[in-house]
Amino acid sequence: MIFKFHKRVAVLALLLSLASVSAKAELAIIVHPQNPATKMFLSQVAQFYLGGSTLFSPVELPENSPARADFYKKVLEKEPAQVQAIWSKLLFTGKAKAPKEFKTGAEVKKYVSENQNAIGYIDKSAVDDSVKVVAIVP
Repeated sequence: MIFKFHKRVAVLALLLSLASVSAKAELAIIVHPQNPATKMFLSQVAQFYLGGSTLFSPVELPENSPARADFYKKVLEKEPAQVQAIWSKLLFTGKAKAPKEFKTGAEVKKYVSENQNAIGYIDKSAVDDSVKVVAIVP
């Protein structure tokens, strides 16, 4: 009887851990479908989001978005306060324009689909033919 209980607890724990892994969604880095870019390294993507290149116009999710925090950690390899400090300096010196911010992934996707030089990130599951994926953030 005790063995069956422990077995059930172990199975439940395994299922819960699998659910939490699948809850961590992958992010897709997206561009306009007619943009000539086909693949990017995450380090290249980071350059657009840190003002190191103006080839693309970055757009992003709201400040309180878990996806934004995940993107900053995995792609920019920085904390939000560090990114804010970088952009404050760039804006003050007039060297760059801050990324546009949208409330939802659907708004990011719509904007990117309508602007050939835009680059954004959304949940991979939200990708459709209106945008092109150039990188995946695991």
